[in-house]
Amino acid sequence: MSKKRVLAIHDISCFGKCSLTVAIPIISASGTECAVMPTAVLSTHTGGFTGYTYRDLTDDLMPITEHWKTLDIGFDSIYTGFLGSFEQIGIVSKIIDDLRLEDTIIVIDPVMADNGVLYPIFGEDFPGEMRKLCGKADVILPNITEAAMLLGEEYVTGPYTEEYIEGLLKRLGTIGAKNIILTGVHFNSGHLGAAAYDVRTGAVSYSFHETIPGYYHGTGDVFGSVIVASLMNGLDLERANGIAVDFTAESILRTRNAGTDVRFGVDFETGLGKLIDQIREGRE
Repeated sequence: MSKKRVLAIHDISCFGKCSLTVAIPIISASGTECAVMPTAVLSTHTGGFTGYTYRDLTDDLMPITEHWKTLDIGFDSIYTGFLGSFEQIGIVSKIIDDLRLEDTIIVIDPVMADNGVLYPIFGEDFPGEMRKLCGKADVILPNITEAAMLLGEEYVTGPYTEEYIEGLLKRLGTIGAKNIILTGVHFNSGHLGAAAYDVRTGAVSYSFHETIPGYYHGTGDVFGSVIVASLMNGLDLERANGIAVDFTAESILRTRNAGTDVRFGVDFETGLGKLIDQIREGRE
């Protein structure tokens, strides 16, 4: 298998593990080159910290793209996460058009909401524009709040039924993405996980782990980065989802057991060796 190259388009939070400081080590450890296009630089992420610095890099995105086009650089995957403004969605859409190859896998995490609430920095028009971007994707990674907002539906709290989850997946399938991994799925209070849906075949699969109490920052980025790393190593959607659920849960559990400040992110680094073994086993 030839070495793959991913472009990760996310912000950089210099402290508090999330976004690019999660994507780079996880994707790189899997044997895949990870190039980056930073959308902003922050001193810390915004979850639980105050007084953080923020430098918007919107004006740099297209010049970076234009330079790369002169170098004839290709990417096997383009992976987008948190985009800090309505304007950046349109720019990233153009970047995808400019840089994608025939076989480039587009993975979009429509980071914009959680627990039924749109993040305060976004206007009410943001989900509609994000829906357009998701239409270009091979894989989208919404949580249930984001899924409802992409569809213009009311958020429903869990526990859920399979009928509701699979109906939600099928409605998301009309957006244009070829595959969907829906996070935050739970049918009872004891287990939490994700559902993977192949739009073309209609196949749905689930992966769960025992629920770990609390809220931990950066876990969505950990999950998404493992999905990208797995896909770049030739794993199918179901296997990638299972590995990502387990790795994310184990990272949370290590952090909980250590009593680390949850704002600092989860201990994913300790589990990288096991992750690489799982990915290697999955492709054999």
